[in-house]
Amino acid sequence: VQLQASGGGLVQAGRSLRLSCAASGFTFADYVIVWFRQAPGKEQEGISCISGSDGTTYYADSMKGRFTVSSDNAKNTVYLQMDSLKPEDTAVYSCAAVSVSAGQTMEVLLRNYYLMDYWGKGTQVTVSS
Repeated sequence: VQLQASGGGLVQAGRSLRLSCAASGFTFADYVIVWFRQAPGKEQEGISCISGSDGTTYYADSMKGRFTVSSDNAKNTVYLQMDSLKPEDTAVYSCAAVSVSAGQTMEVLLRNYYLMDYWGKGTQVTVSS
């Protein structure tokens, strides 16, 4: 099982970035892919979820409006489009996967990072002012 986040970098405030999460080694449609971020000295913060089976999405309230999650099931890849970036968005962004058989709502998954089955290595996003 492998999850690989990519696409991070250094960007000026107000610009956009698109992160990718490439998944392999498991049946994509049986999992929910979740994006988290962790800023220095802070806990993991849930951003959004997307269902690998039907594309249903869910966002943390604080992430609505500037962040958009999508997927390409043919490529087993999930994307996180981040617009109007702010310095406070600086963090390591990671993707994780949890089986739908866990039966948790997306709201619960975003609030409880320890429920994830698999984690990928994160990608650093740094937003300069």
